Amino acid sequence: MENGNPENGVKDGATDSATDSALRKNAMRFIVLMGFVSLFADMTYEGARSITGPYLSVLGASAAVVGFVGGFGELAGYALRLVTGYLADRTQRYWLLIILGYGVNLLAVPLLALAGRWDVAAALIVAERLGKAIRTPSRDAMLSHASRRVGTGWGFGLHEALDQIGAVSGPLIVAAAMYVSRGRYQTGFATLFVPALVALLLLAVSRHLFPDPRVLEGEDRRYEAGTNGSRLPRVFWLYTAFTAATIAGFTHFQLVAYHLKAQAVVPDVQIPVLFAVAMGVDALVAVPVGRFFDKKGLVTLTVLPLLTLPIPFLVFSRAYATALAGVVLWGAAMGVQETIMRAAVAEIIPSERRGFAYGVFNTGFGVAWFAGSWAMGALYGVNVTYAVAFAVALELISLPLIFLVRRAVAARPRGHGRPAFGPRR
Repeated sequence: MENGNPENGVKDGATDSATDSALRKNAMRFIVLMGFVSLFADMTYEGARSITGPYLSVLGASAAVVGFVGGFGELAGYALRLVTGYLADRTQRYWLLIILGYGVNLLAVPLLALAGRWDVAAALIVAERLGKAIRTPSRDAMLSHASRRVGTGWGFGLHEALDQIGAVSGPLIVAAAMYVSRGRYQTGFATLFVPALVALLLLAVSRHLFPDPRVLEGEDRRYEAGTNGSRLPRVFWLYTAFTAATIAGFTHFQLVAYHLKAQAVVPDVQIPVLFAVAMGVDALVAVPVGRFFDKKGLVTLTVLPLLTLPIPFLVFSRAYATALAGVVLWGAAMGVQETIMRAAVAEIIPSERRGFAYGVFNTGFGVAWFAGSWAMGALYGVNVTYAVAFAVALELISLPLIFLVRRAVAARPRGHGRPAFGPRR
């Protein structure tokens, strides 16, 4: 029989190997291209976010308002992802949601230059977050298909590293623009229209070259027999609870920036530079942390609460060097969050439910960050010590939750592939 011919078996194996190699190359191209989209997008909105805290202060907002706006923007932006993630899986119109979201996300930023009141600026800050909410579940779901081909930690880590290059350069561009304009925040926002336009052009190229990135992953058979594909597994909900606890105790940079200005820890023009330092650390951390996740699995997540615990003590200091150390740790914690937390969802959720899972996960993430940011802003207005104690307490609460997640993973039946969060052999 022809199928039994060893020569045919070699040819079939060689064909499969060539197909896999081609898929890996295309997956890497897609990850890199979307990484450059994120690079210029982050250059835009992270450049803006580096000065929105002090900008609101200049327009007359209080510390409580700054904490509320930062937290509410995250809440609205993350809560909407529950809807957009569901719509992405339901309609399969991933690219439509991505393009619409990036448009709102990026064009709201230069409009901040025209805001003459803090309430108008606050509305645009929230609009920018809503745009990100529209596109993020679809983008992460499509990235997960490519990342499953090359390694989820590596794929998301590479994307995060490129993303953060933009997050570093954006605040530096804003700082330079403010320096030239003698401290005008409006000039900083207006300058960011250029990278916003470049990001939208690269997005159009990505859509043309990769109309359906789902083909990059291939057949998904990693999940245990008998699993109900329409339901999210218990380990996912435990993981989301852990994430909510640790992120609620994570200080929002808008409040950090407010503190640095209000206490005159650094000159105004240096605040976006410090944010750029944090984003640079994020970029440096992303790839090695992603690789470590691919090798060691879930144990990598225990780093996050331990890394976050010292941050409030440092960033709320009135000493320049201490605050700088806190900003560096803040950036490292962001790198772990943005890389591993997204990669972990791709590991435990089947491809056809991943958009919705990212929506649910990000909603819990956003609600927790909103509540934590609002509470810390209010507590800071009373006494900074209360804000520090609040942050530390939540990080301590998150530690037993991660051990519950590990226990749930250990008890989970093995499927056709490696178990969720398991190390790669």
